[in-house]
Amino acid sequence: MSRAVIYETFGGPEALELREVPEPHAGPGEVRVRVTAAGLNPMDWAIAARPELAARFGIAVPSGFGSDLAGVIDEAGDGVEGFAAGDRVHGTALGKAVADHVVIRPPADALWRTPEGVGDEVAATLGVAGLTAAAALAAIGPRAGDTVLIGGAAGGVGVFAVQLARLAGATVIGTASPGTFGFLRRLGAEPVAYGAGLAERVRALAPGGVTAATDLFGTETAEAALTLGVAPGRISTVAAGPNPPGGVQATGAYSAAADAMERITAAIAGGGLTVPIAATFPVEKIRDAVTLQAGRHVHGKVVVTF
Repeated sequence: MSRAVIYETFGGPEALELREVPEPHAGPGEVRVRVTAAGLNPMDWAIAARPELAARFGIAVPSGFGSDLAGVIDEAGDGVEGFAAGDRVHGTALGKAVADHVVIRPPADALWRTPEGVGDEVAATLGVAGLTAAAALAAIGPRAGDTVLIGGAAGGVGVFAVQLARLAGATVIGTASPGTFGFLRRLGAEPVAYGAGLAERVRALAPGGVTAATDLFGTETAEAALTLGVAPGRISTVAAGPNPPGGVQATGAYSAAADAMERITAAIAGGGLTVPIAATFPVEKIRDAVTLQAGRHVHGKVVVTF
């Protein structure tokens, strides 16, 4: 037998159960990952709580839980290319990542080798948040001389976006709650409080103007950027639906460049990008882990360990 986090009804953390399940095995074209860590994302508990959102991703109850994982391949089926038993890997497996063993079919499921210098707890945070941040920035092309406004800068995606924009040479202003200002400054961003009057506060921080923006939470930052005169083509959103306001660009992890993960892990291994782990929980405490993250006051990533 193996263990997996399962929910049979949609709901909050109380719906999640760690259960014994039949141990899965890799078939032709598949690998089995012995999971050591799983990174949580807001989309995980949102899917588990909202049947209409789950349906958009093809998920029905009963379902497994989570998307991002890291571990070691312990089985490789016939015909698998590029991976072998013993490889350290990380990847995404929507609706099944928080489990002792996860069967993945590359390349249909995203799977990457974990390079030396990147630990499993860090690697387990990269699939959704790292690629979403990379895509959000690729849509606006930050570069030296830019001042980039990032909405939701202290969140799980924001911590990547802030640092990747800084690595591109841009100055970063990040929206957040006042309690996270010190945290954002350590990441290299100048913080600004979100809420009414955002555009005026940003204008005071950047009298020379903002040249690009990405909104990682909703539409407030995108609308402020439009007010500040940023061209719609240099504003992106990831959580505003397919038709964001003002003709700005909607994007997400699905549109990240093919080499985006390689660049992210290289930056981590080289010390240019830090992944703040806010908290780790053993899988037996999955409800506590989700409760913490769903409160939206956590600074960085929440990881479940096995």
